[in-house]
Amino acid sequence: MNSGTRSRIPSFIREAVEEDLRTGRFNYVRTRLPPEPNGYLHIGHCKAFLIDYFTAQEFGGELYLRFDDTNPTKEETEFVEAIKEDAAWLGIRWVKETYASDYFDLLYEWAVKLVKMGLAYVDDQSQAELSASRGTLPKGTKWKETEPNIRPGVESPWRNRSVEENLDLLERMKNGEFPEGSRVLRAKIDMNHPNLLMRDPVMYRIMHVPHHRTGTKWHIYPTYDWSHGQNDAMEGITHSLCSEEYRIHRPLYEWFIEKLGVFPSRQIEFSRLNLTYAMMSKRKLRKLVEKGIVRGWDDPRLTTLRGLRRRGVPPEAIIEFVTNLGETKNDSWVDMAQFEAVIRDVLNKTALRRMAVLRPLKLVIDNYPDDLVEEMDALNNPEDPTAGTRKVPFSKVLYIEQDDFREVPSPKYYRLYPGNEVRLRYAYLVKCTHAVKDENGNVVEVHATYDPATRGGDAPDGRKVKATLHWVSAAHALPVEVRLYEQLFTVERPDDTEDLDSIINPNSLQVLYPSYAEASLSEAKVGDRFQFERVGYFCLDPDSTDGKLVFNRTVTLKDSWAKVEKSLQT
Repeated sequence: MNSGTRSRIPSFIREAVEEDLRTGRFNYVRTRLPPEPNGYLHIGHCKAFLIDYFTAQEFGGELYLRFDDTNPTKEETEFVEAIKEDAAWLGIRWVKETYASDYFDLLYEWAVKLVKMGLAYVDDQSQAELSASRGTLPKGTKWKETEPNIRPGVESPWRNRSVEENLDLLERMKNGEFPEGSRVLRAKIDMNHPNLLMRDPVMYRIMHVPHHRTGTKWHIYPTYDWSHGQNDAMEGITHSLCSEEYRIHRPLYEWFIEKLGVFPSRQIEFSRLNLTYAMMSKRKLRKLVEKGIVRGWDDPRLTTLRGLRRRGVPPEAIIEFVTNLGETKNDSWVDMAQFEAVIRDVLNKTALRRMAVLRPLKLVIDNYPDDLVEEMDALNNPEDPTAGTRKVPFSKVLYIEQDDFREVPSPKYYRLYPGNEVRLRYAYLVKCTHAVKDENGNVVEVHATYDPATRGGDAPDGRKVKATLHWVSAAHALPVEVRLYEQLFTVERPDDTEDLDSIINPNSLQVLYPSYAEASLSEAKVGDRFQFERVGYFCLDPDSTDGKLVFNRTVTLKDSWAKVEKSLQT
C-alpha cells in the first residue's frame, strides 16, 4: 500500500496478512470469491467480495472467482452468469474463474486418502439417526468456542469398518449403486468434541441429480466443509476471508489441511453486514420472486445488486458504504438510513441536475407574453464546475408541484400562496394573484405575475424572497412515468419472519403518470442517474420506451419542510 493511501480492508486482516508475509508463511497473496450459484448477489455479499478483492489488490496479489457448485439441486448456470456480471459491475476484477466441480476428481482422491489413513468411513445411518447421534446444545443455547453444556455424541455402529470395506462402499456410492440418502462418507474425528462440527462431519452424500457442469458423472457430491478448504489448498489460496458465522468451521478447515498435509490456507473471519430493512436470505428472496410479491430479482425494492443497480444506486456508493463501516469482528446492525446517506453523498457529486414536476399543477403568468419562449441557463451540477450548463425553455404556462401552492398557508410556509412572491429556479420572481378551482373545489390552476427585471437575479429594489421553486414549461414538457419506491418491509429484520405477506409494506411502490420533465431528458439512456431538483435522485428504468420514459426514485432528498410540517401537526 502506498504511503498516505487509505486502506479499504479491516486493520486486523491487514495486520494478519502483513505478519504472514513477514514471517514467510506465504510469499504471495491470493484470495478468492466463493459464491454459491443458487441465487443473485445482494448487499450482504458485497462486504465479503470487497474485502477479498481489496486484500488482494492492496498486497499486489491475485483474486480468483470460484463458484461453490457442490449442490446440484439448487444451482443454475443463470446464476453463474448473473454473479459474474454483478461482481464486474461492482468493479471487482479477477485473474481466474474456477468451480468447485473442477476439482471433483482430485477431491475424491483426497477422500480416498483419508479413508486409507483410517480418518474417514462410510456410515449407513439415516439422516435422523445421524443428527441425533451427534448430540445437541440445550434448547436456547448458542454454541461457544468452549461449551461445557453440549450433550455427548454417540459413535456410529459403522465407525470402525475396515479400510477395505470403506473403500469398496465409497467406490460403489460414487458409481450410483445405492439409493439416495442411504449412506454418507464421514470424517473420523471426535464424537465428544465441544464443537458439533467436529463430530465426524459428513464429507459426501449420495445424490442422483445431474450437475449443471459435470452432467451425470457423479452420484455423490461433497459438502461445503469438505470441498471449501480443500479447494483453497488446491488453488494455493493464501487467505480464506469469510464472515463471522464461519468461525466455528475453522477447526475443521484446519483439521483437513493438517491431516492431508496440503497447502496451509489460512481462514480469517470478519463481521457480516447486517442492514436494517434488507432481506439477506436467498431462500426468502427466492420466495418473494416466486410468489410475485416483487417483479423479479432486479426489483428496485430489493437489495440484490441487480435491484440496487436498477434503482440507480452507483457502485461507488456501495463500495464507500462497505469500506467505511468500521473495523469489527462482532456482528452488528447498520441502519438503512446510513446507506442512503452515502448514496446521496455520491449522487450529489456526480448526478446531473434536471427539473421535473411529479404531481403537476398549472401556473399561468398572466403578464408574460403569450408567444414568448426564453431559454434559461441552468447548472448541470453545482458540485462539479466541469459539468457546464444547459438551456431550459421558459414560457407563459408552466407546471409546478402541487405541494408548492397553498390557498391558505400554514405557519412557516414560504412557497406560493395568494399575495406571496417566490423565485422560479433560473428564471424570475413571480407573485401569486389567485387560483382557479374545478366544480369539486380542487385547485387546478394558479395565476401569477412576474417581474421582468429579476431574470436570473435579485430584484433591483433589493426585495428578498424565502423560497425557490422548480418548474417545467408546459409547452415543452416531456411526459414521464415516475416510480416512487419506499422500504419493501415494515420490520427492521425481515429475515426473522417466515410469513412474508405479513411484513410487506403496501405503499412500497407508487406510480405517477403523467409527471412532466424538462425536454433534455429525452436524450437519457437506461441507467443514467439524475437529481430532479428539490425532489430526489432518479434513474432511467429499462422499461422505458420511445413513447414513455420511466424513472425510478433512487433516494429522496433531505426534506426540511416535511419535518417542519410534521412537527406542526403533533
